[in-house]
Amino acid sequence: MKLNAEEKAMLAGELGPVRKIAIEHQIKVGEFFGAEDLVPVSQAHIMADTESLGEAGVAWLEMLAKHPSKERVVRIPTITDPRGTDFNKAKELGQTETMLSLERRAIAAFVKMGISMTDTCINYQTIMAPVFGEHVAFGDTGVVIYSNSICGARSNFEGGPSALSAGLTGRTPRYGYHLDTHRQPTHRFRVSWTPTSLNEWGALGGLIGRKSGNYWSVPVIEGIEGRPGSD
Repeated sequence: MKLNAEEKAMLAGELGPVRKIAIEHQIKVGEFFGAEDLVPVSQAHIMADTESLGEAGVAWLEMLAKHPSKERVVRIPTITDPRGTDFNKAKELGQTETMLSLERRAIAAFVKMGISMTDTCINYQTIMAPVFGEHVAFGDTGVVIYSNSICGARSNFEGGPSALSAGLTGRTPRYGYHLDTHRQPTHRFRVSWTPTSLNEWGALGGLIGRKSGNYWSVPVIEGIEGRPGSD
């Protein structure tokens, strides 16, 4: 992969071991997907619930968070997906103190890294919607679909380590939906009616999703009258 001077400095460890770890991960991902280089991103969104992280993931975050502030803090606005526990309703939900303790440790590590604990999967409505042509690194499938199709922004679905790496480096591998070639329609759907309720929109989306088949499909929908709301 082609790297610029700043990216080479990160890879060499000149900006600290945390950013070195992050960009090494991104290079591996980029090489797997055939990316030629890295693209600057303006914001990142991490799926970071402890059910996914587990003890090993939280311990890894704590290791990163122990480094000096200038080495560990994210370089771009970075936020989180919903948590896996509810401190106020833990008893009713049957969530144990072990689960809550793991969550507290994860939150503490994220905060030390400068990550905002927004705990939302609708950041395009509640935090900061991306704009047309903006390259971002989002880690929730719904957020990615909305950002690409409605906002005209550019993001792949970023796994947890990849989204965190994007926050730490301000970069992501330039492949997939960051490229014009992957944003061309692959399927065309014509509808003769316009949904009016959330259930109807959900049914139409489910049908199109099943027919489209895979992650790289880009459906175009014709026949919708007017513009639907953000919900």
